[in-house]
Amino acid sequence: MDVMMFCKTDSEVQLMKESALLVSNSLAEVAKVLRAGMTTLQIDKMCNEYIRDHKAIPSFFQYRGYPHNICASVNDVVVHGFPDNKPLKEGDVVSIDIGVILNGWHGDHAYTFVLGEADTTVLQLVKVTKDSLYLGIEKAIVNNRIGDISFAIQDYVERKHQYGVVRELVGHGLGKQLHEDPQVPNYGKRGSGPRLKENLVLAIEPMITLGSREIFTDDDGWTVRTRDGKTAVHFEHDVCVKKNKALVLSDYSIIEQAEKGNQNLNSSYY
Repeated sequence: MDVMMFCKTDSEVQLMKESALLVSNSLAEVAKVLRAGMTTLQIDKMCNEYIRDHKAIPSFFQYRGYPHNICASVNDVVVHGFPDNKPLKEGDVVSIDIGVILNGWHGDHAYTFVLGEADTTVLQLVKVTKDSLYLGIEKAIVNNRIGDISFAIQDYVERKHQYGVVRELVGHGLGKQLHEDPQVPNYGKRGSGPRLKENLVLAIEPMITLGSREIFTDDDGWTVRTRDGKTAVHFEHDVCVKKNKALVLSDYSIIEQAEKGNQNLNSSYY
């Protein structure tokens, strides 16, 4: 089945990079201040103000009725967690997913933080999930297929580390719309799926669980949790398909620098 792919011009890719970098900088602002005792609603307010101060608007607010500016997914929440007034605590695993619209183009990516001391099994899950993202990105080159990205992530996470790969939620194309074709699953077969074309922009986002891959959605219709209550981790980059090496539009280095500079966060999994 043919999938409509919206490949961008070089100038459009540059605009998308500006959107992606605003998300990265927003996540870096979170990394500077995140600590036990804060609430995710405070983070939501801060990100909304930061994004709007930079002449952009949050992509997620009222998207299909979503009532907040960011997604804040804590511990057993995989994605789409509602920001709330519950104070974060030492050892919490907090995934922050942010989208912006800048100059008509979306940026959308996520980063998982660990607050203070945490079990080594959790830190290993964070490391493996982050590493799997880059293994997927390596396959985002012209004439590869979506399945090559999917297989790279799944093989590393499931076969080598025995973690759960969520099936019901996937990465996606990105552009003028927050979600464009093609879908980018985190599981699949090499050589399968649509062929990748130059300047296709993808949001690649492994969502990995410490235990079973089974999930359920809360009564709010959004919050997705692991069925066994074990920790989930989510990382996401904005990536442009190129001939020999994918171009990563977002930038984790500024987030990591802020993370390492915040003594309340645990970056020992690097």
